[in-house]
Amino acid sequence: MFVSGTTGTRDGVVVEGGAAEQTRQALENIVAALARVDATVADVVRTRVYVTDIEQWQDVGRVHGEFFGEHRPASAMVEVAKLIDPAMVVEIEADAVVGA
Repeated sequence: MFVSGTTGTRDGVVVEGGAAEQTRQALENIVAALARVDATVADVVRTRVYVTDIEQWQDVGRVHGEFFGEHRPASAMVEVAKLIDPAMVVEIEADAVVGA
């Protein structure tokens, strides 16, 4: 399963609070997408995190770690010039292997 272009939005609105809160919401959105196919974060094998300010890597990485716990998927974090909405500072993609 590929979950792409997931941002820190709730009900179509970008959450406030910066990179950590947007990361948390994006990952909650990914968890919800996984649940629709009876998958969990334990099924995630790779994430790609796009940030508009790489200086926020520790906050983003901390929240990412909270979601995955001891299960550590392969991951990359890349700084990008901007995302589709100027209020967005984090976008996450996740690849999961389901039913293997």
